[in-house]
Amino acid sequence: MGHHSTSKSSIVPLIDRLNKYPIGLVDNDKLRQILAILFSEEEAFVASRFPLHEATLAELVKRTGYAAEPLAALLETMADKGLVIDMPHKGTVYYLLLPGLIGFFEFTFMKQRADLPVAELARLMGEYLYEDPENGQASEFFGSKTPLTRSLAYEETIPVSSQVTSYEGAREIIRKSGGGAVGLCYCRHKKEHLDESCAKGAPVAGTCISLGSAAKFMARRGFAEERTVDELLAVIDSAREYNLTHITDNIRHKPSFICNCCSCCCELLAGVQAGYSEGVGKTGFSVAVDIEKCTNCGLCVKACNVAALKLEGEKATRQLTIAEHVCLGCGACISTCPKDALSMVAVAPPVIPNKKKELFKQILKEKKRMTPFVVDGIKQKIKQILPK
Repeated sequence: MGHHSTSKSSIVPLIDRLNKYPIGLVDNDKLRQILAILFSEEEAFVASRFPLHEATLAELVKRTGYAAEPLAALLETMADKGLVIDMPHKGTVYYLLLPGLIGFFEFTFMKQRADLPVAELARLMGEYLYEDPENGQASEFFGSKTPLTRSLAYEETIPVSSQVTSYEGAREIIRKSGGGAVGLCYCRHKKEHLDESCAKGAPVAGTCISLGSAAKFMARRGFAEERTVDELLAVIDSAREYNLTHITDNIRHKPSFICNCCSCCCELLAGVQAGYSEGVGKTGFSVAVDIEKCTNCGLCVKACNVAALKLEGEKATRQLTIAEHVCLGCGACISTCPKDALSMVAVAPPVIPNKKKELFKQILKEKKRMTPFVVDGIKQKIKQILPK
């Protein structure tokens, strides 16, 4: 287990290294406490020496000065903790340091753990993420024009006049993936340790989908369990029964995850509700209401996961309004209307980067962080794995 030392010998260089990623970590006392719990002194040092791209054991031996055998054992522990990803390939293991978000913050609560003070971490992470909305971690996460993630529309809600491409529908993404893995919802699990629960009653287990190399790592390390395409499609169907919003990587080619998110627990959607209306990429659709049919019952308002729908006015004259600049176009609200007053309409299609490398480069450019270190890392082959 990590300890509570926040000495500059380990924590500050680690933060500096993590801030080479497109989504960095704002340095403050809360962050240093979190990192001191998650990383031992040795783990923090080794993590601080990672390149931006994947590295072999031999490369990390050169960078850290550690002997191969103890370093391999340390990396094994770090992979079990979800601090690094290990990727066996043709007899060689490649290691990649995870960012904080989306990365080891999430992995901390993606399995049941006895090796960490999870209640304390839940409190610290909650305070860290929401303590300073304007200058804290929220502004760092949502601080680029290009969002890291995007929403997916419920295919059955799309008007027949529109065609949904393979990268726009959750079901088609899963079919193309060939299978994956399912684990705990990080957000709802963390809330449990704060003695809170999902207002929609959405389950903690079996809702977070990982795909591709990410799924293989997570299944191998106990963060998720492997599932077939049909089983993953059943997860999507179950999520829609709770009117959850599907969130994935903001890329077209091989997304690595699909989260099924609620308004009360999801930190991404909390950011949208806090004012970062462009913080999660939208679909090419938006919800519309037929005022003649609408009875202003409010069921759709409760279903919306970003508070884009509101009932305004006095009870006798209240009327449903839609904040189109907030609506993700996910369609989670459509089925709740007993009068079929809601529908999806096409809007301007989103600009979605093709691959993760392009997404990262775009965010780094927008944040003016294209340093020589970063450029060198991006030139390396980045596999389609987490970070998401």
